[in-house]
Amino acid sequence: MGLNEVASAERIHIGFFGIRNAGKSSVVNAITGQRIAVVSDVKGTTTDPVRKSMELLPLGPVVIIDTPGFDDEGSLGDLRVERTKKVLHGVDIAVLVADVTRGLTDADKELIGLFEERKIPYVIAYNKCDLLEDEPAAGSGKPGGGAPGSGETGTADSAIGGAGTEQNERSILISAEKDINIFELKEMIGRFAGTAGNQKQLIRDLIEPNDVIVLVIPIDKAAPKGRLILPQQQTIRDILEAGASAVVTRDAELAETLKSLSKKPKMVITDSQVFGKVAEIVPEDIMLTSFSILFARYKGNLRTVVQGAACLEKLGEGDRLLISEGCTHHRQCGDIGTDKLPKMIKKFTGFDLEFDTSSGGDFPDDLKQYALVLHCGGCMLNEREMNYRLDFAGRRGVPITNYGIAIALMNGILKRSLEPFPDILAELE
Repeated sequence: MGLNEVASAERIHIGFFGIRNAGKSSVVNAITGQRIAVVSDVKGTTTDPVRKSMELLPLGPVVIIDTPGFDDEGSLGDLRVERTKKVLHGVDIAVLVADVTRGLTDADKELIGLFEERKIPYVIAYNKCDLLEDEPAAGSGKPGGGAPGSGETGTADSAIGGAGTEQNERSILISAEKDINIFELKEMIGRFAGTAGNQKQLIRDLIEPNDVIVLVIPIDKAAPKGRLILPQQQTIRDILEAGASAVVTRDAELAETLKSLSKKPKMVITDSQVFGKVAEIVPEDIMLTSFSILFARYKGNLRTVVQGAACLEKLGEGDRLLISEGCTHHRQCGDIGTDKLPKMIKKFTGFDLEFDTSSGGDFPDDLKQYALVLHCGGCMLNEREMNYRLDFAGRRGVPITNYGIAIALMNGILKRSLEPFPDILAELE
């Protein structure tokens, strides 16, 4: 990924939901102006969530997610419905596509209940309005009239469609088939999305212009060929936008790099897996932290994962731990999640422990078997998805921490790694 691209986790995630044959895929294609989803009169054509990153005015960079029908049937249908529910964990705004000739079905109402329960902003797009006896005029969500500039709000607040059709400020009549009110729907999505995107800064608020920041990036078998991973890219970009200088080095060259600098660095940021080695090299008067700790703060969960790390010191023989990552990648010998981290924890505790792993969107529904969850920094997950995982674990009484915090604690440098965040550090004093 180039530095000028917007990562999926930083985009507003818009999910399209509804029953089979309500026209979700047609609406997605109409809104995006692309053939993202397969359209067919056959029920259940969309069998898995389909994701597409794109630019969508007036929102900007977004991820569009087309989901299977929420009324799908049979054993496979049940699995598709469960996949649809999981999409909700990371959706910033939901669009319920309902068939205006049928009104809101029980499945539609269940979806609305899920949106409201999870506090997801949502709009209701009543599709197929071209089939109504009184077809809406262009630029209006109402049957007849309401042309552009007439002052109409575009909401479907008239008596429309089948029984159970809601009319309020979040609903609109559309036709994907005839491109009626698609522009107005996009405008409505933009209004309801509000500030759904993450407005926090990764490191800019911690540094000043002309500061020197050293980034320690080990290059080993697990490192991707020819590129930097996303946390490293985003951190470099944020440093540059602050008007500071980013100096990138490997752990093997760190000592010489520090000696060569004419100006003392403000901070050193390291990959978690070499935290201990880097801490021995970096002088105490230079702040030290890790990429995953920065991302924990960025996602709004630093306090939670710091509290969860204390459970590392309470583990006992035979305890089972979950190591979870937000991305999927080919695991190799020396992989941090499946190899290095389990070895570190066994050595630190002195106990024989059991480890399970999960990756990507596969976060277990049953956490009760785990004494602790260790999660990556979550750079590939948006804030809503990351916070869902933390809240989910918390509601089940399972502590959760992240790689950087856990490794800092096991190396005896947790307090030092939190120096850039005095409010969190004060809670450990």
